[in-house]
Amino acid sequence: MTWLALALGGWASLTACAGSASPTPSGSGHADPAGTRPSVPTSGPAAGPGTVSGGHPHPRGGRPVALVTSERENQLLALSLPGGRVIRRIRLAPDPTTVAAGPGGPVVAVSPGSGAVTLLSWPGLRPQAVLRGFRSPQLAAPTPDGEWVLVSDAAAGAVSSIELANHRVVDRVWVGSGAHHLAVSPDMRTAWVALGEAADTIVVLDSSHPAHLRVIRRLHPAVAAHDLAFSPDGRTAWVTSAAASYVSVLDARSGRLLGTVAAGAPPQHIAFTAGARPRAYITSGYGSSIEMVDPRTLRVERRTGLPYGSFNLAAAGNTLVTTSLLTGQVTVLDARTLARRMTTTVAPNARAVAILTR
Repeated sequence: MTWLALALGGWASLTACAGSASPTPSGSGHADPAGTRPSVPTSGPAAGPGTVSGGHPHPRGGRPVALVTSERENQLLALSLPGGRVIRRIRLAPDPTTVAAGPGGPVVAVSPGSGAVTLLSWPGLRPQAVLRGFRSPQLAAPTPDGEWVLVSDAAAGAVSSIELANHRVVDRVWVGSGAHHLAVSPDMRTAWVALGEAADTIVVLDSSHPAHLRVIRRLHPAVAAHDLAFSPDGRTAWVTSAAASYVSVLDARSGRLLGTVAAGAPPQHIAFTAGARPRAYITSGYGSSIEMVDPRTLRVERRTGLPYGSFNLAAAGNTLVTTSLLTGQVTVLDARTLARRMTTTVAPNARAVAILTR
């Protein structure tokens, strides 16, 4: 997903995920997190990474804001919703591919090419620290309690835990070469990590104590896995494919296959809305489509078209936002109906997206 030079060499090279590093094994067990030191970003007219420009990032009335990475411009863009106007540009360490955030923060931007992870405040979107010492960080996953964030590192074959209160890496566990997409369960007991963008292994971590991550098992999906996401109730884990036009739904405890959902051309990505009528949403960047699925019946309820290359998506309330890596377009949809509210071009490429509310 976000996270890559655009080369026509396969699914991984064109997806909205971080680009493939050339990972090499780094042993087993925990690596010493010492050496991953935060640096305080500079702000001001002549600042480098961390420079902020534009208006206030939070529109009046508490409306949601979409955050979009533009790796070619080395920027994180803040867009007002549902209109899609760019209201803030934050310069980041080169090659910012992915961004992650809880509904009310924190914000974490990942730059694989720079080996950097940037932590930003919310509201305000002020860079608080830039953590370096990673080899090829890929994805960040904040924990539901908002106190920690897990980061996968493909080249190091590791997952690191960052304590947000003091902006410090406190643990790093070796999981295997190519550590890429990851997801934390709603109860924080486990985290799943796919080893590669076309992964034949998913590593399950005990994340109940983020300061002491522990590998507890390895799963081997029937088809190469791409993205991972837990359902809002935490009972199932949805695994998208790097090779097949369907999504696998697994029991979150046992890893047993419960069913599949027909989807567009792989790789796909997933987001959920919660509430009385939870729904799953599956994008296909190559299929230019998005589907709305009932997670209880696994039935596709609606399907609509998207701009080509719309791999990534984020959901909050009744709002869905997708980004096109290939056209730079951002699309906003109504999560209840998949009706398109607007599409606008914001950058040469628009890779990852997250939604913040207040």
